[in-house]
Amino acid sequence: MTTQIRDYKPGDFQEVENFWKRNGLGGSHRGDTELILNNTLKAGGHLLLLCNVHGTIIGTSWLTNDKRRTYLHHFGIDENYRGRGLSSILLKASLERAAADGYQIKIEVHRDNHIALRLYENAGFKALGDYDVYMIRNLENLNR
Repeated sequence: MTTQIRDYKPGDFQEVENFWKRNGLGGSHRGDTELILNNTLKAGGHLLLLCNVHGTIIGTSWLTNDKRRTYLHHFGIDENYRGRGLSSILLKASLERAAADGYQIKIEVHRDNHIALRLYENAGFKALGDYDVYMIRNLENLNR
């Protein structure tokens, strides 16, 4: 299968968001808006897109950073293309981009996503295991 990894460009957002929603990776309903994405890119982040021979997005890897660590978000391969080794190709490109930025890299993975856990562990990621992650998605709830 011929694939290409390319950087996100203006005009890709709707297809990217559709991909994220279709594959359970997020979207505007979780705060992953085009404005937020563009702001992270302006701040030194990256969104790598894995495309098939027709140019259709079949994988994404969104890297953001806080100038200390790179965070890997929305990493995934379209359900119809899984099991073909494409996640390893996209992860390798993502880690190369993160290394070029020069920061540690961190990812959060669901405990029951054994396929992803194996992929990340094989790439050298180690579980921290000593804390849980908490988040407030809706800032309107802060004053209640």
